[in-house]
Amino acid sequence: MARGWCWAKLNPLMNKLMDYLTQSRWLPIVLLICSNIFMTFAWYGHLKFKNSLIWQVILASWGIAFFEYVLQVPANRWGNSVYTAPQLKIIQEVITLCVFAGFAVLYLGVKLRWNHAAAFVCILAAVAFTFLPKQ
Repeated sequence: MARGWCWAKLNPLMNKLMDYLTQSRWLPIVLLICSNIFMTFAWYGHLKFKNSLIWQVILASWGIAFFEYVLQVPANRWGNSVYTAPQLKIIQEVITLCVFAGFAVLYLGVKLRWNHAAAFVCILAAVAFTFLPKQ
């Protein structure tokens, strides 16, 4: 009986918390960052295991990508309540580049060059254009 009473008190609080979180401008960004970490490992993590059979890395990548989707679908669904679809896509691309740059340097040992930085600045300009006022 006490458990039912506790849940009856908690349920409205959980609903308010979920409403707050799904209307947050930051939650979609946090979820997109986390999903991109999974996806980057799914797409590029196998590059350190070139001796593994291709079917093994495909299955491993699919398994990792599942968790990316678990995060990205809610990020886009909830994010669309505060961002337009084009804004979400541009945010996604910036996050993807940031996550990949860190991954390339820290995991793959790639040295980023000046032209990579210049390309990133161009992407940031696209972000600025996307968020300009409609008028």
